[in-house]
Amino acid sequence: MLEETGIRVKKASAALAAATSDEKNEMLRAMARSLTENAGCILEANKKDIENGRKNGMNDAFADRLLLTRERIESMAKGIEDVIALPDPVGKILWETTRENGLKIQRVSVPIGVIGIIYEARPNVTSDAAALAVKAGNAVILRGGKEAFLSNSCITDSMRKGLENAGFDPDIAELVRDTSRESSLEMMRMNKYIDALIPRGSASLINAVVENSSVPVIETGAGNCHIYIDKYADIDMAAKIVFNAKTQRVSVCNAAESLLIHKDIAQYALIAVKAALDEKGVTLYGDEICRAICPDIQPASEQDWAREYLDYKMSVKVVPSLDSAIEHIGKYSTGHSECIVTEDKSRAEKFLRLVDSAAVYHNASTRFTDGGEFGFGAEIGISTQKLHARGPLGLSQLTSFKYKIYGDGQIR
Repeated sequence: MLEETGIRVKKASAALAAATSDEKNEMLRAMARSLTENAGCILEANKKDIENGRKNGMNDAFADRLLLTRERIESMAKGIEDVIALPDPVGKILWETTRENGLKIQRVSVPIGVIGIIYEARPNVTSDAAALAVKAGNAVILRGGKEAFLSNSCITDSMRKGLENAGFDPDIAELVRDTSRESSLEMMRMNKYIDALIPRGSASLINAVVENSSVPVIETGAGNCHIYIDKYADIDMAAKIVFNAKTQRVSVCNAAESLLIHKDIAQYALIAVKAALDEKGVTLYGDEICRAICPDIQPASEQDWAREYLDYKMSVKVVPSLDSAIEHIGKYSTGHSECIVTEDKSRAEKFLRLVDSAAVYHNASTRFTDGGEFGFGAEIGISTQKLHARGPLGLSQLTSFKYKIYGDGQIR
């Protein structure tokens, strides 16, 4: 039963909401310090997770998402320290006015309360999410996937130990120690204790949370990210952008999964892009036109246009016009990140205006959809919904607001 966890974390959140910026930063320093001090334990736990995963048929791309090294742990600790340097998002006056009757009204940013996060194989999410939640004044209940259970447990225990040793309540960050489906469903119904739920992972995970949760959900989306090579594109630039967006790290949500090429340059652009992708062994799944140009491209099914591979695979389709590219993206995109490669600024602006995704690019890799790259600092995920938050979920998106009203005896 998770109710006991909910009670403890909810209680801790009340005290955390009253913490000063200095106090929250000291909590984060304690968490970061404890991660590096317990790196050996974390690495040993991660090694066991990897071994268990390999026995169950884990592929290389998934293993990369799960793998921790001493450098990655140091990066996790630095990520927490980077959050310390960010401005405190709590207590900001977002808007104010004075009414004719003398009432002074302020809209002020406040913590959400308790944030629940359900995620899959990347254990670094455990520390990233906890750090961001704490800086924004929120306690956090974490639930990772079974594949990373030992790693997540050791990371969480390390952070809690650091908090306790520094004199803070360790219950501001807790991990669900049951990875069964039942515990996931129970967490989705803890609206008495959890104020917002953030799913981070595959489309199936996100859909399950959205469909089953009675807790308000901030939806982070799967990333079927598109790159459209326009007929006025610089082909060398296009090949470099596609290569980076697809292969720089294949297992993340901002990696490109779908490629569209204008028919007027398909012959040349496809050959150039494929030559670049061949260096990394990327398998392309294409339509008949693509396969006529490059016969070793695999035939694409209808499902391929909508698929988030998270692997060295990519769909490719030749389209007759800019409008048809926009229409295709509108039909199959997850609303994450899309790019047009073109030297025609008016066509680029049309694409940026009409493509309805959280991030739209002109002549740049989709891999930049990231809180750090946007200058927001660390982020929990990329929101593909339109209410409350869209795009990188950084500190300011982990707050709500309330109104403060100052009077001197006014009655209505």
